[in-house]
Amino acid sequence: MAHDPVDIAVQLHDRACRHQENGLYRKAWSTCRRALRLLEKSSGREHPDVANVLNTLGGIQEALGDYADAERSFRRSVAIMEAITEDDPDIHRLRVQSAAGLAGILRVQGRYGEAEPIFLEALRFAEASFGPDDPDVSAVLNGLAVLYKYTGEFAKAEKLYRRALRIAENTCGPDHPQIATIYHNLGGLEHARGRYAKGEPYARRSVQIREKALGADHPDVLADIAALASILDARGKHEEAEQLYRRVLAAFERIYGASHYEVAINLNNLGALCYAQQRYAEAEPLYRRALAIKEEILGPEHPDVAMTVHNLAALCKATGNIAEARRLYERALEILIGALGEAHPRTKTCRENYRQIDRS
Repeated sequence: MAHDPVDIAVQLHDRACRHQENGLYRKAWSTCRRALRLLEKSSGREHPDVANVLNTLGGIQEALGDYADAERSFRRSVAIMEAITEDDPDIHRLRVQSAAGLAGILRVQGRYGEAEPIFLEALRFAEASFGPDDPDVSAVLNGLAVLYKYTGEFAKAEKLYRRALRIAENTCGPDHPQIATIYHNLGGLEHARGRYAKGEPYARRSVQIREKALGADHPDVLADIAALASILDARGKHEEAEQLYRRVLAAFERIYGASHYEVAINLNNLGALCYAQQRYAEAEPLYRRALAIKEEILGPEHPDVAMTVHNLAALCKATGNIAEARRLYERALEILIGALGEAHPRTKTCRENYRQIDRS
C-alpha cells in the first residue's frame, strides 16, 4: 500500500533537520529538496508547510554559502506567509521565522539597510504574538544584534544580546546551543570593540557549551573555535591562536571545500596573525586567497571584502609596495563609505591607515 506523500515529506524534512543539526549540510540539502518537491506536489506550492521547509532549506543553503539561493528560499517563504491571513499561533510563529531568515541572509550579504526594517517588524510581530519572553523573540533579538555589531552600533547590540541571552537561558536552559550562539556573538562584539580580554571568557564559554552538545568536530563548534582564536590572536596569544586557526582551516576545507566563506575567514585571520609577526611571505598568499573567495561569494562591494582589501593594503605598505597599498586602501575606503558610512569604526581605521602612507 502506498504511503501518504505528506507523511513521507514530513519524515524527509525531519531527517533533513537532523542532518542539519549534525552539520551534514549536503545530505541535509538533498533530503530537504526531496521533502519540498513532495509537499509542493501534494499540498500545493502556497501551503504553510512548504514555507516551513523553505525556511529549513534557506538555513542549509546559508550554511553551504549559497547565499543567493538562500535568499530566494526565504523570500518565497515570506511571500507564502504574507498571503495567509489565518489567526493561528503556529502561522504567526512561522511568519516570524520566515522574516527573520530573510533579514538574516540580507545581513550576511551586507545589505544592512534592507535587513534592519525586516528584523524590527519581525521583532514587533513576535512580541505582540507571543509576549516579550518567547524563544523566537530571543532569536530575532540575536539576529538584530548581529546586524548592529556590523553597523558599529555596539551599545544597541549589547543590549539586545543580553536580553536575548536572558530569554534563552530561561526557556532553553544554560547548556543549549542557542546559548552558545549568543556567547559567541558577545565575544565577537567585544572583539569588534577592541575589548579582547572581556571577550575571551564569552568565546571560551561558547566553545564549552556547544562542544558538549554537538561534539568537537561539528561545524558550529569549529566556528566557535575560530572566533576564540581571533580573540587570542588579538591578545597576543599567537601560538595558541595559530594552532586553532590551522586546525579549523583544515577541517573547514574538508567539510566545505576550498572556496567556502568559513575558509576565507580563517585564511584572512591566519594571514593577519602572520602579518603581526612580520611573516609577510606567509601572510600574502593567505590574504590573496581569502580575498578571491570573498569576492566570489559576497561580490566586490561587500564590507567584509573591504576588510581583507585593507589588510592586504597594510601588508603591501609593510613590504614597500606603496603603489599597490595606496590603490588597495582607496578601494577599501570606497567600499566602506558606501556600505557603512564615514562614521563607522572600520571606515575611520582604514582612512587613518591610508593617511599613514604619506607620513611614513
